[in-house]
Amino acid sequence: MRFALTFTALALSLTACASAPDGHDSSLSSTEQLKPGKSGRTTTREYRDTAALNQVKRVYLHPTQLATGKTTRYTLKDNEKALVLTEVEAQLCFELAERYEMVSDRTQSDAEVHSAVTWFEPTGTAGSGAAAVANFFIPGPLGIRLPGSLGGLGAEAEMKVKDRQVAAIVWARQAQALGTDSPSLSRLGDALQFAEPFGDDAARVMSPEPLPPSRSYTSATDPCAAYGGRINETGFIIDRVTGLYVPSTRPQKAPEKAPGTTPEAQQD
Repeated sequence: MRFALTFTALALSLTACASAPDGHDSSLSSTEQLKPGKSGRTTTREYRDTAALNQVKRVYLHPTQLATGKTTRYTLKDNEKALVLTEVEAQLCFELAERYEMVSDRTQSDAEVHSAVTWFEPTGTAGSGAAAVANFFIPGPLGIRLPGSLGGLGAEAEMKVKDRQVAAIVWARQAQALGTDSPSLSRLGDALQFAEPFGDDAARVMSPEPLPPSRSYTSATDPCAAYGGRINETGFIIDRVTGLYVPSTRPQKAPEKAPGTTPEAQQD
């Protein structure tokens, strides 16, 4: 117990030390119309043209790329790049497929979505293991993390209609010393679990208004089937038991073509 209290005090004293980078080189076609969105543990800048979004029905999703430039920051091996990029792309597909018909032929689309990872901070595995032990003795929904173990992800995406930007988001999040982000023994742990909230926010910015009925699919009609399951069931169970996030296993290379749906896809 004394270890847990000391660990908590250290985490709280250093909470302010971790933060995502303020600026970056962008892959977006334009950043001039971006306005501040979320602030706090997730920071965003956003733009949306609601009238234009309301005309979009069919979407083509390009493979997620790594942004390049002086302010991009990531140290990733080739297999790690594939894992991070594929997870970001998968989460975008999952969320957009609930709102739009996803097509594999860009000439059949009303709009195209481009995305990129701009920043990656590895998860400190040793500190994450210690955090899991400490959290076992600390009741409550919040967990603690040592600042040296805090990973992060920066990403961006835009939707374009005939080369005109109709929605865009610049997004960054870093794990917090005190919060609900699960520690991980994978150095990709934080970046991979943050891909889902990025997908949520990107799809929110790119959604029509009001939202259409959420689309539902079978395993045979799922336009995102190439990425595997939407829910990491094994990882969820291990997280509940050990307090450690376990990344899902997806194909290490994103599909050459964006996923597409079939006429059998139905709406709720």
